[in-house]
Amino acid sequence: MNRDPLLATAPPAAPEVKSLEAHVHLRKIPLLADLSDEEILRVKQELRFRHYAKREIVLQKGGSGDGLLFLLSGQLQVVDITEDGRAIGLRMLTPGDFFGEIALINNSTRSASVVALTAVVVAFLPASTAMHLFSHSPSVARQMLRHLAQKIQRDSEFRALLSINNTAKRIYTYLSMQERRQASPGAPVVLENLPTHQDIANMINTSRETVTRALAALVQQGIVQKDASRLIIVKPEALDRLVQGE
Repeated sequence: MNRDPLLATAPPAAPEVKSLEAHVHLRKIPLLADLSDEEILRVKQELRFRHYAKREIVLQKGGSGDGLLFLLSGQLQVVDITEDGRAIGLRMLTPGDFFGEIALINNSTRSASVVALTAVVVAFLPASTAMHLFSHSPSVARQMLRHLAQKIQRDSEFRALLSINNTAKRIYTYLSMQERRQASPGAPVVLENLPTHQDIANMINTSRETVTRALAALVQQGIVQKDASRLIIVKPEALDRLVQGE
């Protein structure tokens, strides 16, 4: 069976980036923003910082749920492996996001892998400290509940997206989902650090060529503008009409 080279092997443990510790402002991480000074100090003492190069595996599916991780810089993708060995993207992670919480809470193994789409820096918080925050910090508990509820909603939306038979419509719906997260209705939307065409294809179960053609068609129609690192949705209403099949 041919496996996707993206997840063929796990690299050695990434080196710790000790020099970053003095420059990380923990209150800029949403989950930690409302901690007391005492709690912030405890977290700071326990955090370990690591750097990963582009395409390295940050978490391996089946690995131990031994801690909670925070993305400090760069971009990550959560991926799973199909029975035929293909890597399927599940969602993107951006700075400030945390991950690894499900295996930690369930005391189970990792249910998916996490791969660096760019060079990244992550912070690792050991399980004992993370679980103490979940059970003793009301602000962390509230944010975790909100996060899990939003995750259920996003997963439901994504399953609905994957059930769309028309591949172009799947692409339009994917873009529309990004739009809803970032702007008020009707306003132009700037999607920074858009995933590559291949990454989008992996996420929505189509080919890179199909993604390229669909985006080129949107550019031709004046619905979007594209440059090297971002996509501007100039006419969100027109994109929504395509999503509705008009």
